[in-house]
Amino acid sequence: MLDVALSIPIWTYVTFMGAALILYITPGADMMFTLASGMRGGARSGIAAAAGIGLGVMGHVVIAAAGLAVLLITYPIAYDALRYAGAAYLLWLAYHTWTDTSDPARREGRSDTWRAFRRGFLTNILNPKVGLFVLAFLPQFANPDIGPVWQQILILGTLLAVGELATYCVLGGFAGMAAARIQRASGWIKKLSAIVFGGLALRLAWN
Repeated sequence: MLDVALSIPIWTYVTFMGAALILYITPGADMMFTLASGMRGGARSGIAAAAGIGLGVMGHVVIAAAGLAVLLITYPIAYDALRYAGAAYLLWLAYHTWTDTSDPARREGRSDTWRAFRRGFLTNILNPKVGLFVLAFLPQFANPDIGPVWQQILILGTLLAVGELATYCVLGGFAGMAAARIQRASGWIKKLSAIVFGGLALRLAWN
């Protein structure tokens, strides 16, 4: 695989990361989830959510490389099942956040960080749109003449996941620090986060 990575032209990498950067800064479900997690649980939670999302993206990349994502296109019912499962999870998350009465300052940092990571991963991996996007986007930069396409998808997909991780870690961290400076407003921050989660659920279910 190293030979394939070295065979990919540098211009392909530059073009790919340029397109990926535009995707990173375009507001979407992953960005909003990261910001909401940072606002609710602090910088560590925001960064942990970004890490979970990054792992979810990598999961979609592996699935795309294996060709399993084609099932989402061949069998629409599989797409709908995954989409509604993701929406249901986000609705549960919205309810839990809205009704949470715990004091952020008294939460156990390790458990809250793990919770944010797990939620970020589930939110991403249960979104079939991410899988379809990966399946459609990555092959555009692959060249069969260079080597196996699946290896190129893994290489480019890894760069995509790492770049998204770095970008969202910064966003989640800043959101957490901003929230920490306005602890007196923690009540409405929780409500805002819950509204964001609920909005993402409706968007995922209806689109």
